[in-house]
Amino acid sequence: MMFTFPTLLSMKFQPFWLLLLMFFCAFPHSHHAFNSSGIASEANALLKWKASLDKQSQASLSSWTANTSCNWLGIACDHSNHVSQINLPNIGLRGTLEYLNFSMLTNIHILNLSNNSLNGSIPPQIGVMSNLVVLDLSANKLSGIIPSEITQLISLQKLNMSGNTFSESLPQEIGRLRELRMLHVPWCNLTGTIPISIEQLNNLIYLDVGGNNLSGSIPQRIWHMDLNHLSLAVNKFHGSIPKEIVNMRNLEILYLWESGLSGTMPQEIGMLGKLIELDMSSCNLSGFIPISIGTLTNLSLLSLHDNQLSGHIPSEIGKLINLKMLYLQSNNFSDSIPREIGYLSNLNKLYLKGNQLSGFIPHDIGFLRKLSELDLSENFLSGKIPSTIGNLSNLSFLYLYDNQFSGFIPDEIGNLHSLLTIQLLGNNLSGPIPTSIGNLVNLESVLLYQNNLSGPIPTSIGNLVNLKSISLYQNNLSGPIPASIGNLVNLESVLLYQNKLSGSIPSTIGNLSKLHDLNLLENYLSGKIPTEMNKIVALENLQLADNNFVGHLPHNICVGGKLANFSASKNHFTGHIPESLKNCSSLIRVRLQKNQLTGNITDAFGVLPNLNYIELSENNFYGHLSPNWGKFRSLTRLKISNNNLSGVIPPELSEATELRELQLSSNHLTGSIPQDLSKLVLLFRLYLNNNNLSGNIPTKIASMKNLQFLRLGSNNLSGLIPHQLGNLLSLLEMNLSQNKFEGNIPVELGKLISLTTLDLSENLLRGRLTHVLGGLQKLETLNLSHNSLSGDLSSFDGMMSLTSIDISYNDFEGPLPNIPVFRNATMDAVRNNKGLCGNVSGLKPCPTLSGKSQNHTTKKVITMVLPLTLGTLMLALFVFGVLYYLCKTSLKVEDQATNLQTPNTFAIWSFDGKMVFENIVEATESFDDKHLIGVGGQGQVYKAMLPSGQVVAVKKLHSVPNGEKLNVKAFTSEIQALTEIRHHFGTAKFLNPNSSNWTSFVGTFGYAAPELAYTMEVNEKCDVYSFGVLAWEILLGKHPGDFISSLLSSSSTGDHMTLMDKLDQRLPRPTKRLVKEVASVAKIALACMTESPRSRPTMKEVVNELVL
Repeated sequence: MMFTFPTLLSMKFQPFWLLLLMFFCAFPHSHHAFNSSGIASEANALLKWKASLDKQSQASLSSWTANTSCNWLGIACDHSNHVSQINLPNIGLRGTLEYLNFSMLTNIHILNLSNNSLNGSIPPQIGVMSNLVVLDLSANKLSGIIPSEITQLISLQKLNMSGNTFSESLPQEIGRLRELRMLHVPWCNLTGTIPISIEQLNNLIYLDVGGNNLSGSIPQRIWHMDLNHLSLAVNKFHGSIPKEIVNMRNLEILYLWESGLSGTMPQEIGMLGKLIELDMSSCNLSGFIPISIGTLTNLSLLSLHDNQLSGHIPSEIGKLINLKMLYLQSNNFSDSIPREIGYLSNLNKLYLKGNQLSGFIPHDIGFLRKLSELDLSENFLSGKIPSTIGNLSNLSFLYLYDNQFSGFIPDEIGNLHSLLTIQLLGNNLSGPIPTSIGNLVNLESVLLYQNNLSGPIPTSIGNLVNLKSISLYQNNLSGPIPASIGNLVNLESVLLYQNKLSGSIPSTIGNLSKLHDLNLLENYLSGKIPTEMNKIVALENLQLADNNFVGHLPHNICVGGKLANFSASKNHFTGHIPESLKNCSSLIRVRLQKNQLTGNITDAFGVLPNLNYIELSENNFYGHLSPNWGKFRSLTRLKISNNNLSGVIPPELSEATELRELQLSSNHLTGSIPQDLSKLVLLFRLYLNNNNLSGNIPTKIASMKNLQFLRLGSNNLSGLIPHQLGNLLSLLEMNLSQNKFEGNIPVELGKLISLTTLDLSENLLRGRLTHVLGGLQKLETLNLSHNSLSGDLSSFDGMMSLTSIDISYNDFEGPLPNIPVFRNATMDAVRNNKGLCGNVSGLKPCPTLSGKSQNHTTKKVITMVLPLTLGTLMLALFVFGVLYYLCKTSLKVEDQATNLQTPNTFAIWSFDGKMVFENIVEATESFDDKHLIGVGGQGQVYKAMLPSGQVVAVKKLHSVPNGEKLNVKAFTSEIQALTEIRHHFGTAKFLNPNSSNWTSFVGTFGYAAPELAYTMEVNEKCDVYSFGVLAWEILLGKHPGDFISSLLSSSSTGDHMTLMDKLDQRLPRPTKRLVKEVASVAKIALACMTESPRSRPTMKEVVNELVL
């Protein structure tokens, strides 16, 4: 039926319909007003958030001014002008999300604030954005937890939170996001486990939780999800890679590296035919690479490095024709490199380093024309480097070091025009460096050291203008350093040491302004150092030692203030120490010894805070030892021996407390040894010999506990050798020769058991040589010559370590010891000892008796000594017997008197209960409290002294309160139990008071050792046997009975018995941790029951075994 407007007006409810019509007419205007209000609210919410950001961020959002937000930077609106997208990635926003009113932005579908510097936490209010499809907050500085409210975003398809620093785990309700297709939360510092609800995300195709601290096992359902991207890398999961991985047929990316998973690679991996990238490195995988790997023909990345994989590299790997990166380094692969690897024509990177590969490099490697990185180092590869390697025209990095390659470096190496680094060190390569190396104009690093290369350094090397490092040391290279080296203006390191280079250093070396490391030591270089070297201001390490250089050291060698290590030792340099070294604060090590340098050294060096080592020995320096050396707080070695220094040793030197070595020998130093040197407690080498030092050795030197080498010889030291030297227990060498020491050799020197060299020669020592040195069992060299020592040499009899001896010019006597060092000694080593005899040529032989005279003397001695000895022995036995009889009689009388005076009141044969009770009442004064010593649950305990003198404890039961009955049954049971006690160990019986022995057998049948039955001899080993039986009784839960004999026969015949089957079945079976301990107790018990008493252990040994 159709109604017209007049008809409606004529209806009964005309006013109602009129109002209704007016509402509908007004509705479009109300809706428009509401829409405008919502848009304004969105704009205001965004402007308020903008105001909370820092000024730089506000400047970036300068377009956010008016209320019409649709034209703002990063804002997109829908057809109704509501904000639908916020895209503000990578514009440097700084601030928080706290002031962003999410409730005003419910129409947003995309929120992308990635790659900014937002901090703070994610507000829980984010959960109101129910229309959100994409949420990307990655690469910010957000922290706190991921709020569980985020799981209310039921329309969400992409969630990216990567690169923040959250705490705790993913929300457990993550499974609510049923529309989610991408979950990207790597490197978020997440902990805990993967929520089990993740299995409910049926639309998920991308899952990345790598780079976190997740642990536990991986939910099994994940291996059944239809993912194309799965990353579990860099976590702490446990378990193995399951066979169920075969269900992930659409998987293209699988990252499991450093995930914590272990085990083997499943054969089923070959079923993932769509796989493009597979990374299982650092997973502790073992076993072989499955041959099914050859079916993954779409693979572009295969990374299995840093595992425990073994066996050979399968030839099937040659079927991976799309492979670009192959990483198999740091495993245990053996055998040879398969030639099929040459089929990988798309391969860009090949890493096989750190395996056990052997054999040759296959010539087929030349087919890898796209290869840019090749690393075969640290294997056992041998043979020649194939010339086909020259076909790899795209190669940038060539690493073949630490193998066993031999032969020449192929000339074809010059074809590798893209090469940046070549490392062939640590092989057996020979022949010259090919001149074609000059073609490699992009080369930055050449490492050919530790080979057998010979011939000159090619001048073509000057073409390598991009070269930064060249290391050719430890070869047999000869000829001069080419002047063309000056062209290499980018050079930072030149290491040419330990070759046979000759000629002078070319002046062009001054062009190398970036050079910081120049090492030329141990060559045959000569001539003067070019003055142009002073231009090298970046120099940090300069090594010129062991050559034939002459002239002066470069005077501005530290002009750049960076020089740390400078060595010019063992040359022919003259002149003074360069002035630039005086205040070169960067210096760490200086070695200038064995030259002809001169000048006053007193103030040659300022205080250098970093100097650790300085050696100036064997030069012509003069002057004094400066007190400033004590201010070198980092100094560990100070060596200025064999110069012309004079004056005293400054006591301030003791302030250099890091010193380990102090060598000042062979100078003209005077005065005494400073007492304060004892503060150098780290010193292990002290050389002050060959000077003019006087006075005594400081006794405080004993505090230098680390001292190993002490040389004070050839001085004017005097007095006694301090006995405190015996406290230097680390000492290996002590030389006090050519001084004026007197008195005896201190017996304390016998404590220096580590000593290998002792020289006390040419002093004024005297006295008899006792066994003071006999304990020095490591002593190899001993010189006691030119003293006044006396006595015999018997203390040397056991010193088999001695290899050199000199005891000449003393007063020793008697025969030479029968040890090798004396048997091989020359006359010079023993001369001028008037009482010595022996088989040394020039020494008188020791007197020997003839056979007849010897027999006569022997008989005479026996005739005189034997009767005297027998008489003395018989007299001693007689006296002992008399004393024993008198003592035993006295003890027996005392025992009888004691027995008569103190009868056993409680003996069963004389017990009178009534009398004893009366005695107890009298002794306790009717149980007075002053005799009370304790109160228990059933009674009180009193102390009583009976008339016989016995002290006993008496328990009186509590009185029964009125109305309670005495528990007679319990009392009777206790008394009955006491009367029925049986003593199983030993035959405990009531003895006759007048008898000391009732039975001759002592022991309990079943526990006593078997030998007791026929020897009747009780000893410790009988108790050991009983312990063994008791131990087995505890283990079995019953007396072992006949099991003892079966045990012993089993141990003797080697029959196998299952211990677990014999244990007390009432007890739970021991856990894996306790099985070993139970077995150990059983083993000990079995040893205690060995039939032969001698074969049983002692109880001390048993205790030690049980405790350990």
